[in-house]
Formats: sequence, C-alpha cells, structure tokens
Amino acid sequence: VQLQASGGGLVQTGGSLRISCAASRCTFTTDVIGWFRQAPGKEREFVASISRSGVVTYYADSVKGRFTISRDNARTTAYLQMNSLKPEDTAVYYCAAFYGRLPQITSQDTKKYDRWGQGTQVTVSS
Repeated sequence: VQLQASGGGLVQTGGSLRISCAASRCTFTTDVIGWFRQAPGKEREFVASISRSGVVTYYADSVKGRFTISRDNARTTAYLQMNSLKPEDTAVYYCAAFYGRLPQITSQDTKKYDRWGQGTQVTVSS
C-alpha cells in the first residue's frame, strides 16, 4: 500500500490547516491510521490516531482540543484538521498505517505502524 500525505504549507500562528493522507489500498477500511510529526533536530512523535471504524481516536496531549483526525473510508483518505496552530507545531507530518485486528484498536506506538507515507511540511510562523 502507498500512503500519500498532502496539504501542508505555511500558516500564521492561530491559523488552520487540513492535511490529507490518501491510501492506494482497497483494504483501507481495516487499517488503523496515525499521524506523526518530526521537527528539525527532534525525534518523530505521535500526533493522533484513528481506528479502522473511525469511532475511536487518540491524541497527543500537545494537540488535544486543537487537532481532529478523521477518515473517509469510501475515499480511502484520512485527514488531520489542525486549528489554533502554534510555532511549535512546525514539523514534517507523516501518515502511517497498520492492520487493525479489531474495529476499536488505535495506537500511539510508532513501532506498530508498518506502512509510512512521505511527509508533508507544515510551517507555522510567529
């Protein structure tokens, strides 16, 4: 499967951006999708994940209440809506996937994800 992240760009502090992750796989509906980010000089960190059913979501504390993860299984696409952006949100954002054995499974563990897309740059200016 291929994952294609897109929609990144430059936005001012307090602004919003929605990034997308398009999957070229008909079994997208059984994949858990996660978003991760990596800032220069820092390790990759978990941002958000969504179960294959779309019912269960999980967020890093740093983005809770500002970011929303969603998915459209018919379009095999996942989204990350980012509001109230801060300069510290600046990073390359990656989407990733793994097979979700049960509908409610999600994970923040990088090691569980076995498929990764290329990143999309998000830059928040102060």
